[in-house]
Amino acid sequence: MIKRLVLGEAGIGVALVLLAGFFVLAAPNFATEQNLRNIMTQITLNTVLAVGMTFVILVGGIDLSVGSAMALCAVVSGTMMAGSSSAGVLIGAILVSMLVGGVVGWLNGFISEQWRVPSFIVTLAMLNIARGAAERYTDAATIYNLPAALNDFGTLTLVGIPAVFWVALVLAGVGWFVLSRTVFGRLIYATGNNEEAVRLSGHKTSRIKIAAFVIAGFTVGVAAILYMARLNIASPILGQGYELNAIAAVVIGGASLMGGRGSMVGTFLGACLLGVLTNGLLLMGVSDFERQIITGLVILVAVVLDAYRLRLARKLAVTQPAKALV
Repeated sequence: MIKRLVLGEAGIGVALVLLAGFFVLAAPNFATEQNLRNIMTQITLNTVLAVGMTFVILVGGIDLSVGSAMALCAVVSGTMMAGSSSAGVLIGAILVSMLVGGVVGWLNGFISEQWRVPSFIVTLAMLNIARGAAERYTDAATIYNLPAALNDFGTLTLVGIPAVFWVALVLAGVGWFVLSRTVFGRLIYATGNNEEAVRLSGHKTSRIKIAAFVIAGFTVGVAAILYMARLNIASPILGQGYELNAIAAVVIGGASLMGGRGSMVGTFLGACLLGVLTNGLLLMGVSDFERQIITGLVILVAVVLDAYRLRLARKLAVTQPAKALV
């Protein structure tokens, strides 16, 4: 029971608290109200992307294209609303951003399932395709003059919490509900655990997997809008490396890259841990190169713990039935 607690979501929460406590003592101004708001703002995009990535990883897939797809969503919707102050245009641009993300996600899932190509390869190709399409769409130019209402939302705070972070919280909450309280969520887990059993029970696993990629695409579209709300620009080179951060948040949160195991709560805590780590190291004056090394080590430790969790689960599965027989 203790091992399960330490290695589960509670363990991630404890690690987050200990890390935050360390930076309170070691990093100047870490515990200030302004810095806490900065952390929430900084982890917003990674949290949103990680919500969608959780669905993909739970079915045993991976999506390396979310950063490039985010750039494509941004330039398409940014071009649409640039220079406009119309609320209708702004709402339309938000929907278009989600639509573009959904289409990219559908293509990833469909190609992977239709031709049985590993999602790693498909999304690696889409990483280049989406990035090239974004640069071609704007001739590699950055889009400015976005609606003031969008920027106002990006700087808005509600009850002392950035509005963009509220969006991430809502998406994480919806993701938690879908995974833990719906039939579709159970099918997501079941497909990652034993795809053949799900197929034999009469469900089309290809549709479930494609749906997971589409959900990831929708969250990419939302992340693109939040990025533009924060920085008031749409650039075809934005989002580089974001896919790795999203995957790291999901893995640190306890999800297995083999599929079938993980949770939205764990993903959220993983994104928070990465955000606190990055912010704290920055305040301590740690260089960018060293921060990358430390972040990489944290991810490596998370992967090792994931392997240990898997061995522990197998050991418990073997020993508990034996005890029951006695």
